[in-house]
Amino acid sequence: MNVPLVTFGSYSFGMPELLGGAGLVLLALFAALLLTLMRASRSRAIEAAATAERQHELDDKVAEMNRLQAEMTGRMQTLAEVFGTRQADLARLISERLDNVRHSMGQSLSDTAQKSADALGKLNERLAVIDAAQADLKGLTSEVLSLKDVLANKQARGAYGQGRMEAIIRDALPAAAYRFQITLSNRARPDCVIDLPGDTRPLVIDAKFPLEGFVALREAVSDEARLAAEKRVKGDLSVHIKDIAEKYLIAGETQDIALLFVPSEAIYAELCEKFDEIIQKSHRARVLIVSPSLLMMAVQVALSIVRDAAVREQARIIQSELGKMLEDVRRLSDRAGKLQQHFRQAQEDVEGILTSADKVDRRAARIESLEFEQPNVPEQEAAPRAETASPLPFRLRNG
Repeated sequence: MNVPLVTFGSYSFGMPELLGGAGLVLLALFAALLLTLMRASRSRAIEAAATAERQHELDDKVAEMNRLQAEMTGRMQTLAEVFGTRQADLARLISERLDNVRHSMGQSLSDTAQKSADALGKLNERLAVIDAAQADLKGLTSEVLSLKDVLANKQARGAYGQGRMEAIIRDALPAAAYRFQITLSNRARPDCVIDLPGDTRPLVIDAKFPLEGFVALREAVSDEARLAAEKRVKGDLSVHIKDIAEKYLIAGETQDIALLFVPSEAIYAELCEKFDEIIQKSHRARVLIVSPSLLMMAVQVALSIVRDAAVREQARIIQSELGKMLEDVRRLSDRAGKLQQHFRQAQEDVEGILTSADKVDRRAARIESLEFEQPNVPEQEAAPRAETASPLPFRLRNG
């Protein structure tokens, strides 16, 4: 008997309908549970596949890292070998450069020493020439002092005044400053000519003097004899003055004046005292009458001229040699400056080489200790995480 147990409105359900409905509900629940289990198994399979794929990718990355490490190790070994070879080449180049610097420095020192020795040799030669010139100056000075001593001594001066004109000239002047009995262009032969430095025209000296007129004048005892002797002296002197002026005063060939030598101081004093018109006439004719003392004075003047010319010549030689010596000294100073510059340049080269060697040494030490900058490695991307499938929501609908 079907007794209704549940009533909904116009519908009533008995036990069979309720049991059938419960079976359907159980069947739906079982189907939903089975579907849930299938979906979970599928999620675990997907997760296992993703895990396997991530493990495969991780293995590939580890292999790639091992390959990169091996490649980096090879590159490091190659770099070490290259740096070792470069260091050996640099050491060889430094050694060759130092050898070249030593050779060039030794050659430069040798050349400088040779040039310095040559300069010192030339300097010694210049000093020898200067010593010879100084000895000549001392000789000229001693001759001048000897002449002053002779002039200061009255007895010696008197004996000197009694000598002949040639002796006075020979004693006072050097041999190159005078000439005896030369022939002029007009065939006249003066007793002596004195060659003055810087002038081609010689100074003529003539010693032809009529001693007889003065002897007669001294021996005259009467006025007539004295007047006759004076007239003879005047005539003889006038003739000699005229002859000297006409024969020995040649324009452009001899000096404008000539000397008439009187062999005695007393005669000359008497001539100046008693025959003033003869002195005036000789001055007008440009013929100077001289005594031994005046001749010595004239010779002294000529000697001074000769000495001054010799001194100027020696001074010119000394000045020339000093100029050459100064040039040698300047050249020696320039070479010493160049040698100092070579030393400074060599020192700067050695300092540069030492600086480069120090840098190479520091770089080699860093390479040895692996202290170098690593290359930039791109950051690894994070592995994608597998999304776990959430179970689908199941709703049991009534009805």
